[in-house]
Amino acid sequence: MTATTTLLVIAKEPRPGRVKTRLTPPFTPTEAAALAEAALADTLTAVAATPARRRVLVLDGAPGPWLPPGFEVVPQCAGGLDARLADAFAGCAGPALLIGMDTPQVTPHLLDVDFAGSGPGAADTDAYFGPAEDGGFWALGLARPEPALLRGVPMSTPVTGAVQRERLVLAGLRVRDLPRLRDVDTAADARAVAALAPHGRFAARLAACTPAANQRASR
Repeated sequence: MTATTTLLVIAKEPRPGRVKTRLTPPFTPTEAAALAEAALADTLTAVAATPARRRVLVLDGAPGPWLPPGFEVVPQCAGGLDARLADAFAGCAGPALLIGMDTPQVTPHLLDVDFAGSGPGAADTDAYFGPAEDGGFWALGLARPEPALLRGVPMSTPVTGAVQRERLVLAGLRVRDLPRLRDVDTAADARAVAALAPHGRFAARLAACTPAANQRASR
């Protein structure tokens, strides 16, 4: 990635009852929020270590002590997720890569996309697409942000990623795929992702959850 790219992270403030509700049960709402906070902190750390022109947190809620320096914070707009993603890109004047807060295993290497034409194949790339194992997508990069490419895409369905990628192709964009990652939505996801990044905050927070919760989660 070159320093001309904007990195966008779209996230919710990690408050009990508002985030990671599918982790409850086996975890309590407070534990689920703590896991969400750790996932967000790991994500922001990776973004902070990646060269970029701007680093922007598109936030539903208020920032907390988990926010590292060097980020602009902008509020999410009203509407469905497709509208909120589109609005995040609308605030960018040049190349941008957007990710969420559900992949704490993300690394600066994974975020190292190149729209400037200096890397292999970069000159032939208009968009980067990161598929998720659940059928969604964890990353979307656009050389020229076009909010209309996201509006109307059905979100949180098994075909979300396929529909979004098809939108890019039908628009005539040359798409490069990023590695497929697993989102943290369920307790099984949490265990699998923690195993992929055992030294991160998320793995430590999962290990610190109540023994009863972890026992139920492992069943």
